[in-house]
Amino acid sequence: MAAANSHRGVAVLLAALSALGPFSIDTYLPSFPEMAASLGARSVEVQHTLTAYLGAFAFMTLWHGALSDSFGRRRVILVGLVIYTLASLGCAFATRIEHLWLLRALQGMSAGAGMVVGRAVVRDLYEGATAQRMLSHVGMMFALAPAVAPMVGGWLQVAWGWRSVFLFLAALGCFICLFAWRVLPETLAPEKRHPFAVGHLARGYGQVLGNPAFLLWCVTFAFLFGGFFIYVLSAPVFLMHHLGRNETEFLWLFGPAMAGMMGGSWLAGRSAGHWSAGLTLARSLTILVASTLANLAICLILPPGLPWSVAPLFSYNFGLALAMPTLTLLALDCFPQRRGMAASCQSFIQTGTNALYASLLVPLLWGSPLTLAFGMAGLASLGAVGIFLGRRLH
Repeated sequence: MAAANSHRGVAVLLAALSALGPFSIDTYLPSFPEMAASLGARSVEVQHTLTAYLGAFAFMTLWHGALSDSFGRRRVILVGLVIYTLASLGCAFATRIEHLWLLRALQGMSAGAGMVVGRAVVRDLYEGATAQRMLSHVGMMFALAPAVAPMVGGWLQVAWGWRSVFLFLAALGCFICLFAWRVLPETLAPEKRHPFAVGHLARGYGQVLGNPAFLLWCVTFAFLFGGFFIYVLSAPVFLMHHLGRNETEFLWLFGPAMAGMMGGSWLAGRSAGHWSAGLTLARSLTILVASTLANLAICLILPPGLPWSVAPLFSYNFGLALAMPTLTLLALDCFPQRRGMAASCQSFIQTGTNALYASLLVPLLWGSPLTLAFGMAGLASLGAVGIFLGRRLH
């Protein structure tokens, strides 16, 4: 019974740590117009707060895992949560957009510690199908965050304004930190740790980032995830401009998308140990291709509206969530002795591409639902090529 309770506690904590990233991105999306007015900034300058967060997040993901390989998983997660909480408080009292850029970057530098190191914790504790089930369970709980976050942010925005959103994020970070202090064990024994030395780290990063199979699985995941994430990054324009919704109605986008992610995560857990990696990826890819084609057809035939403009996001995220645990484990298992560093590099590649989407791609695509649909189709096609090449290389 104690072991089962410990297992559930760790699963809930890992889901909360993973959800901190989506909450940091999605909760303040409904506040973009008021932030621009309050800080005297242009819309694109407010968009840069996302770029600052994602860029810093991507950079630090290279280090979270390596730090945890040297100093232990628990310590790195707790320190990251303390810094995140303080940065969120700073955001709440920012008076210039430049200050917000810096504080959002500090949020990004610390928010990824739990997500990155959490993946290593899973591989420290569990093997094979059990690890896949744990990741799928975490994925199911994690999928709730992007659906709930903008809804909470919309309520806070209407009631108390944009600063209350960052006060909420500070409270969330503090709560998760206290929860981690209580339930998170140290999963990396001192004798298994690596020295934190420049030469040693350089060799390790060279081995990980120079491995073709690892890089291919990571880039494939980043492309497939990007097919959905471009809608997250363009949510204020997509929902409020193209679909005519207000600050409290972001659930129209995130509800179907996250319901699909939860369904795909559930199926991934049920199929663990029964479907091979190849079969799982083939079935998920079939769903992804069908979803992108349906999205293009809807945008070409029908005017922007609800619910048809958001319906393909349900099936796309179903296929994406079905593939996520398999792609994650295929990448991490390239380096069983350096899981922390591998998890860091994996997150760096994913988040780095997300930052590029935010700064370069999304402003080019958010002009219409059709251009966003073409963006989804293009990224999904690149992911499909990655799966094909990855299976050949594997």
